[in-house]
Amino acid sequence: MLLTFIHLFPSPSKFKTLFSAPLQRQQSRRSNRTTSLPLFLCQILRNISTDKTAGPPPPTASAEPSVSVDKFFSIPPSSPMAAVDPHSFTDSTHPLTTHISLSLYFDFPSSTILASTLISLPTTHSGPFTLDTRSLSITSVLDPTTLTPLPFTLTPPIPHPVFGQSLIITLSNHSQVIIISKTSASSSALQWLSPPQTFNKAFPFVYTQCQSIHARSIFPCQDTPAARIRYDAKLNIPRQLFAVMSARHVDRRAPVVGSGEARGACDDSLWCGDDRVVDDFLMEQPIPPYLFAFAVGELGFRDVGPRSRVYSEAAPAVLDAAAREFAGTEDMIRVGEKLFGPYDWERFDLLVLPPSFPYGGMENPRMVFLTPTVIKGDATGAQVVAHELAHSWTGNLITNKTNEHFWLNEGFTTYAERRIVEAVQGEDRAALNIGIGWKGLVDAVERFKDNMEFTKLKTNQEGVDPDEIYSEIPYEKGFQFLWRIERQIGRPAFDEFIKKYIATFKFQSIDTDTFLNFLKANVPGIENQIDLKLWTEGIGIPPDAMEPVSSIYTKIVSLANEFKLGRMPREDEVADWHGQEWELYLENLPKYVEASQFQVRDNSIL
Repeated sequence: MLLTFIHLFPSPSKFKTLFSAPLQRQQSRRSNRTTSLPLFLCQILRNISTDKTAGPPPPTASAEPSVSVDKFFSIPPSSPMAAVDPHSFTDSTHPLTTHISLSLYFDFPSSTILASTLISLPTTHSGPFTLDTRSLSITSVLDPTTLTPLPFTLTPPIPHPVFGQSLIITLSNHSQVIIISKTSASSSALQWLSPPQTFNKAFPFVYTQCQSIHARSIFPCQDTPAARIRYDAKLNIPRQLFAVMSARHVDRRAPVVGSGEARGACDDSLWCGDDRVVDDFLMEQPIPPYLFAFAVGELGFRDVGPRSRVYSEAAPAVLDAAAREFAGTEDMIRVGEKLFGPYDWERFDLLVLPPSFPYGGMENPRMVFLTPTVIKGDATGAQVVAHELAHSWTGNLITNKTNEHFWLNEGFTTYAERRIVEAVQGEDRAALNIGIGWKGLVDAVERFKDNMEFTKLKTNQEGVDPDEIYSEIPYEKGFQFLWRIERQIGRPAFDEFIKKYIATFKFQSIDTDTFLNFLKANVPGIENQIDLKLWTEGIGIPPDAMEPVSSIYTKIVSLANEFKLGRMPREDEVADWHGQEWELYLENLPKYVEASQFQVRDNSIL
């Protein structure tokens, strides 16, 4: 899933702007300042408390009951119906959508999209049919054959701030339905940028971020990963701009007058304007709605491999830097295929977004979204690409059925990422990655000390905003669980198990019990060797989780521990450090120190 970064800025004479691998995947502002090494560390000190009380020890796993979810969040349950997903109005008695056909007219001056959504079901359906919406204006709902209006209602009358409204359509032996709608300028899935906010400052830009439950703010849908959809899309945009999607680009052409291709999204006079162009896309593999993605702007590209291309705003300096940074993409794809089986998405393209993109990366199939901060000039940004690439097998190919089983996406992907990093960059680099993750796991468990429900892998998220409980737990505890299984049965056997798991469940959405049943069926007796229930339903960190062991990891943690004695690392000790080394060092600094322990040579920065 998403990656975010802590940004580290050591000496400009020796280091580029440095950024981390997966850590605290939450939205945050970024700093672009660069300072010298001693001054940078002194700036860190300004945010460290002078209280010398030691921090708490890492919480350990327990099967004891945790605090009720209701005591932590006040969001009511999403639906009184037979819900498929606690974050969706989708009714389990209704058929799940199999295909969506979209006609989208982009109105940049108003920061809105006029949309026509043709939803196809696997069978005919009569009676109420429920879809998720949020911040959408629904103009009409039509029978696609006769174009006659169909009855619909939006409930609740006052939209829920997280889940939005359910669109309930009355069908009568229908297998398809058309919804005409318009997005809001405040759509949670859309980020609109005015020309001054772009690199060249000439044209506007828009991009999506649909995870976890934001696709519903672009078009009505069953916004749950349980509903995997194929789609096609016609994006009607200003002629000067270019569109990319998490789908195959089929054609770029002029709008066709009188063709009806707008399908009611807008009048032909708008759709067929002289200044407009249509980009056609097709996604032939079934994906969960949160992987629906597009970006529209002044885009350029560079080829970086036989099945990879890097896109960004059309600035040669940015494109060239990105092409150099990701020159090894094909090597990583081949390593992934060797470890996990065939790459089933045809292409693995990369889009470097404007700096406002709030995450390190997003694993949209065929078109990974990246922050420009991964371009560091030393190819270490490829670790972020490794994580998003790993999602091509774990997360995109096999998906958690609901966010309550999110570790199936992110725990597996974190494991897969580290295997790719180990193969391409070596064991020490992978050990650093694990070490940073271990610290993140300890901190995340401490964050939820008042509600340990969210330190489980299999969680109860009824009535919970999934964005509010986003943490390292599914990534790092999930990784530790899989690493524990690997240690128990050996890497060769675990590699074969992973390949069989992916081949068995690809293009499906599953839950934790499905995985555990598959594990026990294919690794007989594993439940007698590892406490599977403690790992998946227990709170905190299980006692058989393991902190990484390596010489470089031990050295960095030791230097961080010496910080409380007032000793900063010497230049010769950090000469070979990159982003991960600095991140691990800073993450392991004591939280509480006495300011008097440090001699700050430049008092002007305090």
